[in-house]
Amino acid sequence: MKHLLGTESLSHANALAILDTAEEMAAVGEREVKKLPALRGRTVVNLFFEDSTRTRISFEAAAKRLSADVINFAAKGSSVSKGESLKDTAQTLEAMSADAVVIRHHASGAPARLANSGWIDAAVINAGDGTHAHPTQALLDAFTMRRHLARLAGTASTGTDLAGLRVIIAGDVLHSRVARSNVWLLRTLGASVTLVAPPTLLPVGVEHWPCTVNYDLDAALDAGVDAVMMLRVQAERMHNSFFPSTREYARRWGLDDARLARLDTLGLADTIIMHPGPMNRGLEISSAAADSPRSTVLAQVRNGVSVRMAALYLLLSGDLHDDAATPFSKDAR
Repeated sequence: MKHLLGTESLSHANALAILDTAEEMAAVGEREVKKLPALRGRTVVNLFFEDSTRTRISFEAAAKRLSADVINFAAKGSSVSKGESLKDTAQTLEAMSADAVVIRHHASGAPARLANSGWIDAAVINAGDGTHAHPTQALLDAFTMRRHLARLAGTASTGTDLAGLRVIIAGDVLHSRVARSNVWLLRTLGASVTLVAPPTLLPVGVEHWPCTVNYDLDAALDAGVDAVMMLRVQAERMHNSFFPSTREYARRWGLDDARLARLDTLGLADTIIMHPGPMNRGLEISSAAADSPRSTVLAQVRNGVSVRMAALYLLLSGDLHDDAATPFSKDAR
């Protein structure tokens, strides 16, 4: 059985296979009847141990557009709140003959544990685990960037990667599974990535990541950029003071109105602004930036459905390479 657990070892071929298939799935969303019979008779379980709006609804929409039966499982109000273990929950799903499990969990490594435990015979997709990984978010971000490049070039995006693209990822990198997944996937697809954050919001070992680090957002913008991705300040994960004040953070590391205008001054007319959501308006991003024509925030949400349709379809159909070095590898059992 194959799984999608992360992007660090995701091959270039498999990444392009998902992005290219997502292009086909996007066309389905433009039809009057937004349905394909591809997964009819299959059961997809959304197993969410953490709160989520965009990701959960996106996976639900993706599965339903492929005609799969969908079971939504939330930890709150379930037996998990009574102390049931991940193993017991997984075995319950196995008894229900789930074909795919989309899991979000507060513990890093939980999806990998589920995939390789032998508790369940189903495809496992990581929908976010702790501060570790969020592969489908990185894929939808790459899909959005690739479409933007194709529009600028006036060409089709299918079959192309992100070679030469310059990306800034700015904000709370320390707590961001989105940043981690994006850094590795963008590297695989040929883009160059610069992380921008205060030193206190960068993880230990970041110097070994395939990216450069800058503590000055203005300096990073001056160097030229094609896409600026602002990360949410995850206050709920912060138990200490990581910066002096929200006002100071917004002034030094936020994409405010002045920096939005600066993009034009620098001649970066085609630079897009991204955010994985939810946004803290006025903190890491201003309302003017979030709502500007440069913003791809809503496009990212829309593209998320297409990318997740592609991931579900390819995993359950077995149309990906059986490369043991990738997160689409066969179950270790």
